[in-house]
Amino acid sequence: MDEALIRSLTPGVLTVLVRRGADFAAAEDAVQDALVEAVRGWPDDPPRDPKGWLVTVAWRRFLDASRADTARRRREDRVDEEPAPGPAPGVDDTLQLYFLCAHPSLTPSSAVALTLRAVGGLSTRQIARAYLVPEATMAQRISRAKRTVSGVRFDRPGDVATVLRVLYLVFNEGYSGDVDLAAEAIRLTRQLAASVDHPEVAGLLALMLLHHARRAARTAPDGSLVPLAEQDRGRWDTASIAEGVRMLQAALARDRLGEFQAQAAIAALHADAPTAGETDWVQIVEWYDELARLTDNPVVRLNRAVAVGEADGPRAGLAELATLDDTLPRHTAVAAYLHERDGDLDTAARLYAEAAHKAPDLAERDHLVRQAARLNSRHRHGR
Repeated sequence: MDEALIRSLTPGVLTVLVRRGADFAAAEDAVQDALVEAVRGWPDDPPRDPKGWLVTVAWRRFLDASRADTARRRREDRVDEEPAPGPAPGVDDTLQLYFLCAHPSLTPSSAVALTLRAVGGLSTRQIARAYLVPEATMAQRISRAKRTVSGVRFDRPGDVATVLRVLYLVFNEGYSGDVDLAAEAIRLTRQLAASVDHPEVAGLLALMLLHHARRAARTAPDGSLVPLAEQDRGRWDTASIAEGVRMLQAALARDRLGEFQAQAAIAALHADAPTAGETDWVQIVEWYDELARLTDNPVVRLNRAVAVGEADGPRAGLAELATLDDTLPRHTAVAAYLHERDGDLDTAARLYAEAAHKAPDLAERDHLVRQAARLNSRHRHGR
């Protein structure tokens, strides 16, 4: 059973049903039923036209469900419209599914789940495992999302920026369960890049590739986090870095700068440095200035404070940090790092311990606890 083929065909089959008049929720249910039939029958008797087979079976499932609906008489008119079996149309409407799944009326978590289900072709069980929630909870979330977008006209123009934010959320979930969401986000963004000519799509894909290239070096054998400055750069994926840089350069050449291109430029400067000590922090600060101008995001300004601390010294970084809201996520961890760089180890140790209590996940908490313990140990030994 070719799972990759199934997943690649799912969006196209779904869009065919919607184009024929099925509402989104009913069409998605019918496609899932067809996929179950495919899993049962294809290994022994694979069809010559997989997409055509799925379209035919899904449409029949939709008609069966329609007959049982309260609006039976109106919907049964569609029975006569069933096309003769044959090759499915080659039109790819996947892009419309992206826009539908990223509808502004959906919450970010619902938009992500619906995108993974409808465009990514993942099962509810796989999505639930990836997000570490019960399958029933994820099923309810997806059902609510489908109901929300069922009345949306399928030919409405979509918002690329919203789609990109959904894909960025998928990527940032990383890996958990049996689905690699970072790799899945890259796959989906490649699909989008093939469907729409937009520099920010290329910028997001470049950003994903450049970050993903460092994945193997981000954790030690015991599972602990390895900071960027301490990573073994020989473990970075140079092919992904090269592809990301090429995509970024092509996007920047179009002179339509967006936030994902700016983030990718920062990631590229990190990737380009042979060692942490050779990082071009001055240029990174300049890109953070551009990013802050584009987004006015306080987290961007927090990251900029770190870059200023590297480019102009820790006291300059602490001065920048003092202008920011100290309730920002990771503000305390940044303060700890800059105080350590400035030689104030007692303050740094205290702040690392404080930051550990605020850490968003176990891996980061353990990392911060180790940093505090390291400095406390040095202090006890007079070093």
